[in-house]
Amino acid sequence: MDDTLNKDKPEVRLRAFRAIDDPETCALFIEGHTHVLTSIGVTKVSYSKNEWTKNPAAFVMVVESMDGKKIYGGARVHVAGGTEPLPIELATGNMDPGIFDLVWSFAQHGTGELCGLWNSREIAGYGIGSIFLIRTTVAISYQIGIQSLFALCAPYTIPPGKAVGMELEDSIGVNGTFYYPKLDLVATTMILKDVPTMSKANEEDRNAIMDIRENLNVTRTEILRKKEITIHYDIKISNLENWDLDATIAQAQKTFLKSKINNEYPNIV
Repeated sequence: MDDTLNKDKPEVRLRAFRAIDDPETCALFIEGHTHVLTSIGVTKVSYSKNEWTKNPAAFVMVVESMDGKKIYGGARVHVAGGTEPLPIELATGNMDPGIFDLVWSFAQHGTGELCGLWNSREIAGYGIGSIFLIRTTVAISYQIGIQSLFALCAPYTIPPGKAVGMELEDSIGVNGTFYYPKLDLVATTMILKDVPTMSKANEEDRNAIMDIRENLNVTRTEILRKKEITIHYDIKISNLENWDLDATIAQAQKTFLKSKINNEYPNIV
């Protein structure tokens, strides 16, 4: 275990930024996430080229040591209309092209996707990857202005997804499920349809998210199964004045209409 982390009562920073603003931390994110994926036998995923690091519509969250030298976990929010399709489109489009119409039905009002969720073994058991990053993703989504949020959930992230108000979307795949990222793993399509209000969220989760999004720089002592972790939330995104959601939605529309007119879909890898 890294010596900057107190295993009895860890203290970490949860920081958010736009991917294009911090390439060095993006590289550390990729390194940590790749290590976690390879440890479970996943060697290739739809975004393996990591083009998201250059996508102006990608936002990143990292859980890092207080000195910023070690990353213990992270997640991302990609907004539809960026320089690449959403990861869920890349992952499932060749299995069910209906995902493109589904995403556009939400994208015209501003939608995104929770993706790239991971945590390292050093901090396993404290709820970073299963609860606190997911809550923060919803808070980030509100900050950047999107109205809905997709996720392609592994079985263990379905309950915390439901806790923040996500619903199963069964109109694509096999009742909403796909074999992804490999044939012996099942992923479930879920959508939070009302980011601002989270009407179907559990009261505890909604209150926690509201506290975070109203106090973007706040320290909270979080408790899970009698284990405490102190999280310094630092999620006020810098340079957000350069972010234009309306322009991103307009680009999503252009991409969607072009694919329909030409009867072709984005390149699936």
